[in-house]
Amino acid sequence: MKRSLLLFIIFLKGSVSYCQAFNEPVIPAISSGAYSSQFSNVFSFTANQASLASLKNTSVGIYNEKRFLLPGLNEFLAAFGLVTTHGNFGAVIKYAGAASYNETSFGFTHARKMGKALDVGVQINYHRVSIDEYGAASAIGIEIGSLFHLSNDWCAGIHLANPVSNRFGIDKKEKLPSVYTMGLGYRASDLVAACMEIIKEEDQPVQINMSVSYQFLPELLAKIGLTTATSSLWAAIDFARKAYQLELSASYHPQLGVSPAMLIIFDFKTFSKKQQSDE
Repeated sequence: MKRSLLLFIIFLKGSVSYCQAFNEPVIPAISSGAYSSQFSNVFSFTANQASLASLKNTSVGIYNEKRFLLPGLNEFLAAFGLVTTHGNFGAVIKYAGAASYNETSFGFTHARKMGKALDVGVQINYHRVSIDEYGAASAIGIEIGSLFHLSNDWCAGIHLANPVSNRFGIDKKEKLPSVYTMGLGYRASDLVAACMEIIKEEDQPVQINMSVSYQFLPELLAKIGLTTATSSLWAAIDFARKAYQLELSASYHPQLGVSPAMLIIFDFKTFSKKQQSDE
C-alpha cells in the first residue's frame, strides 16, 4: 500500500504529469461522447451534464479502472440516466482508493433541451474524503453544463465545476477545485467523430483531451485519444449487442505504466423491445 501511495504522489506532483482529482478516471474514454451526437451514452454527462438531455433510452452503467495496476488506486463508478417528458434525470456514484485513503462522491443531475440548438444541465454533488487514523471530511459541490448545436456536424459546450467552492476539513483550509472546460465535437460522418476538451483546473496548467471515434460495424466502435495532463495515450473498443454495451479500454503513462478499465451499460428500452419481439 505504501508503494501505491508513493507512486500516486509521484503521479500527482511529478514534473511530467499534473494534478487531477483522484476520483476522476485516468482514461477520458468514459466521457468522450459528451460532445458527440452519435456516440454519447449514459456516462457522457459525467463530463458535461447537458449531454444527458440527448440520452434516448433509460440506461444504467458501471465502470472499473485499475490505475497503474495498483490495488490501492482502484476507481469505481456507476451512472444512471432516466428519460422523461420533463427532461432527463441522472445519478452518479464514484469511489476511488482503498481503506486507508479513499474519496467518494454522489451526484444528482437534471438536464433538458432548450430548443433545437441548446441543451443545459446541472448537477449537485456530495464529496467525502476519508483518511485512516485522521477521520473524514465532506463538502457540497455543483456542476453546470451547456451544449450548443452549431450545425448538424458541429457541437460546442461549456462546463463549470465548483465555480463557488465550499471549504471543508477541520480548519476549513481545503476546498473543492474550480474546473472550467470548453469542448468541441465534429461529426465527420455517420461513422467518424472527433472531440476535443480544453480543461483549466484551479492552480493547475491547462489540460487538453483529444479523441477520435470510428464505428467499424454496428456492433463495434473503436476510440483512440491523448490527454496532455498525464502525457498519456489511450484506446478503447466497444462491443454492443442488443441491450448491452461492453467497453474495454487502457491508458499508458510513460513512467507509471498501464491503466486498464472496463465499462458495462444496460439499455432498458432496448431490452423491453427485445422481450416484446420474443413474445
